[in-house]
Amino acid sequence: MENIKENKKKEKTQKKKKQAGKVVKAINKDLKFNSAKIDHNKGKKENKKTLKVRFLGGVGEIGKNMTALEYGKDIIVIDAGVTFPSDNMPGVDLVIPDVNYLAENKSRIRGIVITHGHEDHIGGIPYVMKDLSAPIFGTKLTLTLIESKLKEHKLSDVSLNCVKPGSVIKLGCFSVEFINVNHSIAGAVGLSITTPVGVVFHSGDFKIDFTPVNGETMDLNRISEIGNKGVLLLMADSTNIEIEGTTMSESVVKDTLDHVFADNSKKRLIIATFASNVHRLQQILDLAVKYKRKVAFSGRSMINIAEAAAKIGELNIPDNLIIDVEKIKNFKNEQVLIVSTGTQGEPMSALTRMASGEFNKVVIGNNDTVVISASVIPGNEKMIYGVINNLYRLGAEVIYESLEPIHVSGHACRGELRVLHSLIKPKFFIPVHGEYRHLKKHARLAEEIGVKNTNILIAEIGDTVELTEKTMKFGEKFVAGSRFVDGVGIDGADSFVLRDRIHLSEDGLVVVVAGVDEFTAELSSLEIIGKGLVLNENMIVDVKSNVINTLSHIDLKSVRDENELAGIIRRSIKNYIFKVTKKNPMILPIVMVV
Repeated sequence: MENIKENKKKEKTQKKKKQAGKVVKAINKDLKFNSAKIDHNKGKKENKKTLKVRFLGGVGEIGKNMTALEYGKDIIVIDAGVTFPSDNMPGVDLVIPDVNYLAENKSRIRGIVITHGHEDHIGGIPYVMKDLSAPIFGTKLTLTLIESKLKEHKLSDVSLNCVKPGSVIKLGCFSVEFINVNHSIAGAVGLSITTPVGVVFHSGDFKIDFTPVNGETMDLNRISEIGNKGVLLLMADSTNIEIEGTTMSESVVKDTLDHVFADNSKKRLIIATFASNVHRLQQILDLAVKYKRKVAFSGRSMINIAEAAAKIGELNIPDNLIIDVEKIKNFKNEQVLIVSTGTQGEPMSALTRMASGEFNKVVIGNNDTVVISASVIPGNEKMIYGVINNLYRLGAEVIYESLEPIHVSGHACRGELRVLHSLIKPKFFIPVHGEYRHLKKHARLAEEIGVKNTNILIAEIGDTVELTEKTMKFGEKFVAGSRFVDGVGIDGADSFVLRDRIHLSEDGLVVVVAGVDEFTAELSSLEIIGKGLVLNENMIVDVKSNVINTLSHIDLKSVRDENELAGIIRRSIKNYIFKVTKKNPMILPIVMVV
């Protein structure tokens, strides 16, 4: 009996062991499966990178264009422009993008691709290239203009690489195709950028011109092909979003200029235009030949760009057509055409100096007709209309945009933007190249055409937009903004110099010169000087009394140094001056030990 019981116990024990073994195997199998599954997801997550689009400029503003595309260890940069200072930036020459983020990651930058040669797209290059080291890619005229800027700044080690419309280059994980577009400068291109998550199309500055001066129309066929293959993200020019219809062809300007030449056959002609508009320059030169006029270029940028464009064949200048501006006195008025800079009333431009009588080589009179072949950039109205008024005072006849169609925009209006959106058919859209109102209206246009509202973002400087094949969202903010070029120096947006200038311009300066006897430590003299601030004699007497009264309660021998005494003087008069003038001037005490 005992043996039978023992055998049954053994059988039960063995049965339990077998069952336990099966459970253990099942658990181990399940653990292995889950472990493998977890590892697989982990690996997938690590390899799942997003495309990051970083905005360093050109959104929320017109100018200072600069955008970076980043995927994994690779970065490419689109454009590096400048903008011009506003009224609240006294003494500043140019405003450039803050490239602190790019400088910290410069080893990852595979290249800088440039859409065209306007200042708001290339003007920042000689400044930012002092912090970056990457090859630059652009069309022939674009690189010629960049090369001239780099020479001026003594930068000789920058790699410049010429491309043609239709060219494709490989930059890290990015493949960039250059697409011919029309604009107000030769060599303008849009960019079709193939990334690991999809195609990004950047329009650059463009318009659709079916009768361009050089005969090279925008490559709508190639753009349509790219759109049919699928575009993940479109970034497009928003400058003229508020204008319905389409932009006039550049050829319209030639017809207007032709009758201006004919109607003023007995007068001297002065035409101011954008130096970079090589096609406009070509039309003007052709008309000069037709009407037998010699041409004198006036303004450094006009001369430099004309020479650069002629050197590479973008501008055809017949022999013996150009004369030095100093030699115009040797010709009759009807034999002379002066082509000048200054379409925006820039203070030091040739046209502005002519209008103010400060340009001795060209004296404006009753026998002059001045043509301003450009539109007024918002913010410049006061300056350019001041120039026009001065030209009229000197007796000249002035022809400008509100009187004649002597300028056409280089930017697409709403009709052309609809065409671009219809051809590209993007999944996601980010409007660029415009102030916030332009971006907002362009976003609405895209929604009307068929882009989902949730697939449209309006970015600002310092924003990062992250994209996958299926999603687009805002990522982290990064350090971005503006830096100021002042002469040969570059300063940050929080510049103390700029703040001091604004302070001085708004509230003025009070200088207190105090003489202290070296041996007796007594106040020996006191002078009060006000600059940019109205201080009458009574106020000056009161300011002196405040200083004297304050110092009479202090043992000057106990004061450690001149800086401490200067601080005491500053505090003694600050409240009084604000009370009587309602101004907060900069107070500069100067302590002289005599």
